[in-house]
Amino acid sequence: MKTELEGRTKEFAVRVVRLTRSFPKTVDGIEVGRQLLRSGTSIGANYREANRAESKDDFIHKVGVAEKEASETSYWLAICAEAPLGEADQVRALLKEAGELLAIVSTIGRKAKTTRRLKAAGITVLILGAVGLSLSAF
Repeated sequence: MKTELEGRTKEFAVRVVRLTRSFPKTVDGIEVGRQLLRSGTSIGANYREANRAESKDDFIHKVGVAEKEASETSYWLAICAEAPLGEADQVRALLKEAGELLAIVSTIGRKAKTTRRLKAAGITVLILGAVGLSLSAF
């Protein structure tokens, strides 16, 4: 799954690059293109970094950044759809993919946080048990 999602986010970034090249060289086309380019290419970069994290907390943080970038990308693509900027079918397809990437990355982050909490709770239970206490005492 890790390398599959890395590949999917990279392909998404390439599609965003191609889309922004088609924007008009006007103030709005340049600025929206710049914002979309930054956020759309950051999803995969941050997810890739998360997979090379030095700790669970680092992983959770970097996945969270990827989630924020996916959300921001959805925003800019919605602007493109309504403005309009870019070819409508490409924008719609990218907007759909951005939503799917956001859902996937959000789920990964949520599961990582839950796993961290469960492990921490398990350690607490082990420590309490080792000293002869139970959670019902609290």
